[in-house]
Amino acid sequence: MTLEIPLEVARWFILGKQGLWPGRRWQGLDGAELAMRAIEQLQLDPLVLLARAHDLILHARVLDYHQDDWAKLTYEQRRFFDWGGWLAVRPMDELPHWRVLMRRELDQPNWIAFQKEHGPAIAEMREVLAERGTVSNREFAAGTRVRVDNYRGRKDSALALHFLWRIGDAMIHHREGFERVYALTESIAPPDMIHESDPEIADDYLMTKLVGADGLAPMRTVGNFMRRKVSPSELADWRRSKLEGRELIEVRVEGWRAAQVAVATDEPLIRELLDGRTPDAWCPLGPTTDDEATFLAPLDPVSARGRSKQLFDFEYVWEIYKPVEIRRFGPYTMPILWGDRLVGRFDARLDRSTGTLVINGLWLEDDALARDEAFAGAMGRGMDRLATFLEARQTDARGVPQRSLRAVLGQSSARVVKGGVGARRLPSKAGSGGVRPAKSHPGSYLADNQARSS
Repeated sequence: MTLEIPLEVARWFILGKQGLWPGRRWQGLDGAELAMRAIEQLQLDPLVLLARAHDLILHARVLDYHQDDWAKLTYEQRRFFDWGGWLAVRPMDELPHWRVLMRRELDQPNWIAFQKEHGPAIAEMREVLAERGTVSNREFAAGTRVRVDNYRGRKDSALALHFLWRIGDAMIHHREGFERVYALTESIAPPDMIHESDPEIADDYLMTKLVGADGLAPMRTVGNFMRRKVSPSELADWRRSKLEGRELIEVRVEGWRAAQVAVATDEPLIRELLDGRTPDAWCPLGPTTDDEATFLAPLDPVSARGRSKQLFDFEYVWEIYKPVEIRRFGPYTMPILWGDRLVGRFDARLDRSTGTLVINGLWLEDDALARDEAFAGAMGRGMDRLATFLEARQTDARGVPQRSLRAVLGQSSARVVKGGVGARRLPSKAGSGGVRPAKSHPGSYLADNQARSS
C-alpha cells in the first residue's frame, strides 16, 4: 500500500524529524547527542566565517548548545566517531557496520596504488602510532618526508596516516583546531566494537540508515556510499524486499515524480501529520519557529544539495567556492526558516577582533514580509540567539537593505533569548479531520532509531 501525502506534510515530516520544527526540542549536551543521532550523519566542515557548519546545524536544533559540544561527545565521551571521505560523525555503537566499509577502502584503486608506492611510510606510521600513542601530521617536517601530490596531504606521512584512518586501523583521538590527531583504533574504540559485522547485515543497516537520514528517499542509487558497486537491480531488489517485509513504506508526495520510501517506524508520525496533529514528541522546549526564526547552516540536510527546491521551492546554493564575481548573494548565506517555510536568506560573518556579528546582506522571497511585525520580531529573536551563540557583543546590520528589519536586527546582541514552551498546531488543511490536540504520540523516530542502533 502506498501512502499519498501533500507536499506540506512531507515538509513538516522532514523538518520535524530533523528537530527543526515546530521548534528546538532538545537541550544541552545530552540533547546534542539526541540531535546528532536524529541527523544520522553530522557532516563536518572546517570553514569558519561565523562558526563551523556542523556547530550551526546543532545550534538550530538544540537549546543551550555551545560550540564544539559535538567534539566533547565525540572525542571526550566517545559516544561518536568521525570518518570518511565524506567526513561525518556517526554513533560509536554503529562502528562494526562502518568497519565493513572501512575494509572496502583496501579495494579502491587509489589506495591500492598508494600501498604499492608508499608501503614503507604506512609501516612507519603504524610503528609511530604504537610508540607515541597519538600523532598528528604536523609532527613531521616537510623536509624529512617524501612529497606526494594529493589534496589529502603533501607528505607521505600525512597520506599514510589518512590511509590508516580510512581502513579502520586508526581513529581520530581528538582535533587541534580542526587538524586530526590520530591514535590506534584499539586505544579509542570499546573492545566490543572493534569487529566487522556480517557484510550483508552491514549493507542492509547502512542503506536503511540512508533512508532514515533523508526521511523520504527515492533510493534509486547509493552512489559511492557503500564503497562497492551496487547495481540498480540489486538496489531495486533490496527496496522491494524491505517493502514486502514492512521495514520500509512507499510514499508518494504530491508534485514529486518519483515514489519515495520511508522507514516503517516513521509511518505513525506521517499519519499524525496527515490527521492535522503535531506529534507530542516534537513539542519544543522554547519558542516555536513562528515566534523565533531559525537560521540553517549551508550544509543543513534539509536545505543543502538541492533539497530546498524540492521541499520549499527555494533556490539555494552554497557560494563559498564560487568566484566572487559570479556570486548572487554571499559566501556564507544562511536560509531563514520561519514557521515551516524558507522565506529568505542572509549573509554574515563574525568580526572576532571587535566581537561584531556583521550582516552583509539580507534577501527575502517576498519583499512585503519586511513590513510584517510578527516576522520582524521573529527575526530579531533569532538574531539575538545567534549572537549569543557566537558570543558577539554587537550586531552591525548596516548591510540589511530593508529599513524596518535593519532597525530590529541592529539591536541584536549577545543576551539570553527567552521563550515559553509551545507546540505549533498544524493548519486545518493538513487533514480532513481538522486540527485537534494529539491524544497520544507513537514515539519519535529517534527512539526507534536508537533501538535499531543498539
